[in-house]
Amino acid sequence: MAKPLDISIVPTPAYVLEEASLKRNLALLDRVQKESGAKIILALKGFAFWSAFPWVREVLHGATASSLHEARLAKEEMRKEVHVYSVAFTDREFPHILAIADHIVFNSFSQWRRFKPQVMEANQSSGAAGRRISCGIRVNPGHSEIETPLYDPCYANSRLGVTLEEFRPDELDGIEGLHFHAHCGNNSDTLERVVASFEKRFGEYLPKMKWVNFGGGHHITKDGYDVDRLIEVIKDFRYRHGTEVYVEPGEAVGWRTGPLVSSVVDIVRNGMDIAILDTSATAHMPDTLEMPYRPEIRGAAEPGKLGHTYRLGGLTCLAGDVIGDYSFSKPLAIGDKLVFEDMIHYTIVKNTAFNGIPLPSLCIWTENGRLRVVREFGYDDYKLRNG
Repeated sequence: MAKPLDISIVPTPAYVLEEASLKRNLALLDRVQKESGAKIILALKGFAFWSAFPWVREVLHGATASSLHEARLAKEEMRKEVHVYSVAFTDREFPHILAIADHIVFNSFSQWRRFKPQVMEANQSSGAAGRRISCGIRVNPGHSEIETPLYDPCYANSRLGVTLEEFRPDELDGIEGLHFHAHCGNNSDTLERVVASFEKRFGEYLPKMKWVNFGGGHHITKDGYDVDRLIEVIKDFRYRHGTEVYVEPGEAVGWRTGPLVSSVVDIVRNGMDIAILDTSATAHMPDTLEMPYRPEIRGAAEPGKLGHTYRLGGLTCLAGDVIGDYSFSKPLAIGDKLVFEDMIHYTIVKNTAFNGIPLPSLCIWTENGRLRVVREFGYDDYKLRNG
């Protein structure tokens, strides 16, 4: 049995990935693969903590990237299938993508026309025994149930994916797959409705396809997610269409795999008690401002529920660098550590060194109860990205 994380030895601020929690998620994802026949690949946009990839690649089939740098990371550290999608590839980067990718998904038929000759040449020059690149088109399935427009690829006039009106059946030569993405933390009943909408619009083209990518955003590892329904949706689709199915979660891999640990560095008062932390909402957990959402803090509650309420603020000079108001059972003191739960996905990949605030260290808490500091960040990390 894994030993619980010892907060007292964690340097702050630090993201701490817990090995046992990651392996728990991977076990569930592996069950989905085995029972549905789908291939699950890691979306690096949500989870790119590559020091943990030795565990991830034991289970998942590869990774999906949205840029050349993500593709390189997938190739170098996942060392399995590399899938690449971009809203628009550039002439400068595309030759490098060709040298890395196993699947390339284009966002438009104009991009496919532009780069098709290079893909065909690469496949011909690789020979019968060489690596062959499989290409696909991202489509807009015409249905989503995402409540936050910022994360909805199907909102009106979206730039993401080809609509049925703009679809070009006469340009499908060389296209082997279709890709859609219309989820952001949704359950499998939503997927069932999205698939139905996708089939209604694009079903007539599926007999020509070798694979379909159901995209990411599936909250597979969250409590309450209907895993059995997901498995049945995939099995049914594969049975009816005879295609391979890919699913590419990022958040579901990193979901609840570890906290961000922070320390109280000062306490001030302006109409209420305000605790200043050695972390930052805007720099280290940007979704608290962007989505927005309220992070869960171990041992804390809604303001006023427990005896001592504080506003928690970050170190930057941004006036709105505020995490939120929380109550605690006893007064906070300088040096106290606060544990922000579930801070591995969509934090490390999005954090910044705004204001010169150091990035949190990256740590792994092993199953046998050891803290491994993977990376600490210093002045050079800030300087080199600004010069």
